Amino acid sequence: MSEKKENGFVQNTLIPLAGKMAASRHLVALRDGFALVMPLIIIGSVFMIVSQFPIPAYINWMSSVFGPNWATVVGWATNATFNIIGMVACIGISYQLAKSYDGVDALSASIISLGAFLLTIPLTTDKAGNTFVPLTMLGSMGLFEALLVGLFITDFYVWMIHKNWQFHMPDTVPPAVGNAFSALIPGFAIIALVWLLRIGIGFTFFKTIPNIITVILAKPLTAVGGTIWGALVAEFFVSFLWLFGIHGANVVGGIMAPIWLGQMGQNAAAVKANKPIPNVVSQQFVDNFVHAGGSGETISLALMMLFFAKSANLKAIGRLAGAPAIFNINEPIMFGLPIVLNPVMAIPFIVVPLVTVIITYVSMKTGIVARTMGIAVPWTTPPIISGWLATGHISGAVLQLVNFVVGGAIWYPFFKIADRQALKQEKEIADKEAAEAAAKN
Repeated sequence: MSEKKENGFVQNTLIPLAGKMAASRHLVALRDGFALVMPLIIIGSVFMIVSQFPIPAYINWMSSVFGPNWATVVGWATNATFNIIGMVACIGISYQLAKSYDGVDALSASIISLGAFLLTIPLTTDKAGNTFVPLTMLGSMGLFEALLVGLFITDFYVWMIHKNWQFHMPDTVPPAVGNAFSALIPGFAIIALVWLLRIGIGFTFFKTIPNIITVILAKPLTAVGGTIWGALVAEFFVSFLWLFGIHGANVVGGIMAPIWLGQMGQNAAAVKANKPIPNVVSQQFVDNFVHAGGSGETISLALMMLFFAKSANLKAIGRLAGAPAIFNINEPIMFGLPIVLNPVMAIPFIVVPLVTVIITYVSMKTGIVARTMGIAVPWTTPPIISGWLATGHISGAVLQLVNFVVGGAIWYPFFKIADRQALKQEKEIADKEAAEAAAKN
């Protein structure tokens, strides 16, 4: 009876709730908005690899050919990408969120949000009296602030549009001009409100809007999300949601990405400044070490099925899932084996990534393995290579190999159970078909 109640709670309460979260317009906007940032991060990471490639002979050769300041010159490209991700995220999140509402020009909403975001940033004055926006505040340092502005300012803008607080132009006016005039009233209201808010906060001990966000929101969330406990909780929900066919990495990533990408940016800044890398948990920690081979580290299971399965069914799935798994794509195995709604496979699917989080965290925290450098290795990069690139050290590749072996050891007994069950079913089907053929003859 209790088991039925528990299953009813999962099916009737947890799964619908998770489904609603996955389809929430705000989570979707976060996910799709951050997707706009990823090309910049990957491009900037390529230039960072060029300037920080972990081979002394290469560094010496580059210095001899291009001069001792060659790394600084290469860093210009990194600055042009990494240091605007907050601004781009604000535009992307606002655009995606506004697009989900009817009767709202998404481009106008995103431009107003960008203006509000820039208005929150305190200006810096140099010795010559020149005033400018600090570039770092447009990057990872301002990422959490960009997230909040992109969501809340856009919702406020949409509310005013739906309240018809706008100028209406004749139908003969080109749409671009009409949209610009429609944005005047809500845009002015938003900019004026943020301006007054900035002036008012200047009289408090916070002094600036970013200080409020850092003290009240960003620091506590980062303190949780940037720890091993935050990583464990996040990874549990990634696996749990996947077991019911919901893309757990997308749901959880929409919540944790601002924290993990911020940690990544801090690591990249430290590497560039030749300072110790501050953070263990970051986006690369999750992507390249916990999700190597896909959520649940199913790469070892896919290769087992490919090379060691005795049943024709599992061997066929292994042939289908093996190559994608090498490039961290595991949908074929998730729905082909399946792991989704499979109570037997649910155990290792949850346990393996949790064990991997612990091994990876302890290895990097103690210094046995180099920490991630803030380089966004493309998520389809095969394991071993991605570990080396993410850490700039061979220890990263070795750690991925250790995780693969440990994960494989956990997966193995469950793989054997599935293989025996499939083999038994195939034998039963073959015997039945043989008996039917014999009866016909």
